[in-house]
Amino acid sequence: MLNENTKMKNAKHFHELYMHKSIVIKTLKHTVLISILLVFLACNVSPKPIDYGNEACYYCKMTIVDKIHATEIVTKKGKIYQFDAAECMVNFFMDFDNSKVKLFLTNTYNNPETLIDATKATYLISENIPSPMGAFLTAFEIKEDAVKMKSKKGGDIYTWEELLIHFKNADK
Repeated sequence: MLNENTKMKNAKHFHELYMHKSIVIKTLKHTVLISILLVFLACNVSPKPIDYGNEACYYCKMTIVDKIHATEIVTKKGKIYQFDAAECMVNFFMDFDNSKVKLFLTNTYNNPETLIDATKATYLISENIPSPMGAFLTAFEIKEDAVKMKSKKGGDIYTWEELLIHFKNADK
């Protein structure tokens, strides 16, 4: 039979092991939780502000300086492709796997430096509004603004889908 002193030592030892195990499990849970959060944050798919004057267009390699015409593609994995003009983005996209794209973004005539969803923008091709690559292509967030500008400057209005068809046909 175990004496009272030995029973107390065993109980104390058991309690210390239990407490140590409990601390290890809590630490492990916190580590796993933090790791999962970091993975989700690292996979964040969002636009990146364009560093005008320092970033180069992914397609033509010119430095991006025009704050009205700059565009951006964000892939589903979060890779960013920045362009100095919508025509560079569209030309790049023609040879790119579109199933990988999460966001098409463009600056607009009335709101330079603010990227919006390029697929919802209205586009005006007018020889009286120059763009960096000479396609005279400008995006507008609001269709009525594009219509007003067309009445002043002339040109043709396109939706995103129509613009893709226009560029595809221009390559033929």
